[in-house]
Amino acid sequence: MTRRFAVNCSILFTEFPPLERPAAARAAGFGEVEFWWPWNGEPVPSGSGVDAFCRAVEDAGVRLIALNLYAGDMAAGERGVLSDPSRIEEFRRGLDVLVRIAERLGTRSFNALYGQRLDGADPAEQDRVATANLVHAAGRVGELGGTLLVEPLARGLNGAYPLETAADAAEVLGRVRAAGAENVRFLFDTFHLATNGDDLEKAAREHAADIGHVQIADAPGRGRPGTGAIDFDRVFAVLDEIGYGGRISLEYVPQGPSAEEFGWTTS
Repeated sequence: MTRRFAVNCSILFTEFPPLERPAAARAAGFGEVEFWWPWNGEPVPSGSGVDAFCRAVEDAGVRLIALNLYAGDMAAGERGVLSDPSRIEEFRRGLDVLVRIAERLGTRSFNALYGQRLDGADPAEQDRVATANLVHAAGRVGELGGTLLVEPLARGLNGAYPLETAADAAEVLGRVRAAGAENVRFLFDTFHLATNGDDLEKAAREHAADIGHVQIADAPGRGRPGTGAIDFDRVFAVLDEIGYGGRISLEYVPQGPSAEEFGWTTS
């Protein structure tokens, strides 16, 4: 790869079973991968699930650079549980598992999906619970030298998810930092931000100090760069200009075999 690219193995290489995806990524030329929570709807996987996942990453010879926190039943439309007052214990059980994985694999970036607004729940109470859970999670991953990430999601595709823009994420970061957690950052995802109308260059410059991780997909469509309207040459140039030195993770929907989706990275 000619830039600092990693690949998300929860959206790419889905033609393989999950535990075969790290090896597929390695075969495609990637040394670093990321995953959403590997066990949909399960905060604590049964049996040897954690060991099997870790061994798949280790045996493939790749680094797991980022991992989502437990986010509920993503397949059924959930996008996080940390703002749900009734699921605090469930969220924290998942966090225990995440810490075990991070200790073994050296993962240091962790995406905490905020959760959707709930019918009949007070949004202010949801925000209070979310802040407390984010502070707690930041403390746990901070013991490992890790960073907690907060991500806006595309409007219309993720239910009543309240974080849509870079400014929304910055507001959450401000609350969490005011409560005592400093190791929280903004996950800059080109697809989600562009879909919601954020100017990517403006958002990157205004929130440069807060960007902790970058994911890319084109918009519209969430395909690889070149399939939509985003000027990625400009995006990459701006990231360089603001001093972003982290990885750029490919988190797009393949239009064919995943291994054939990366030719643009060397052009």
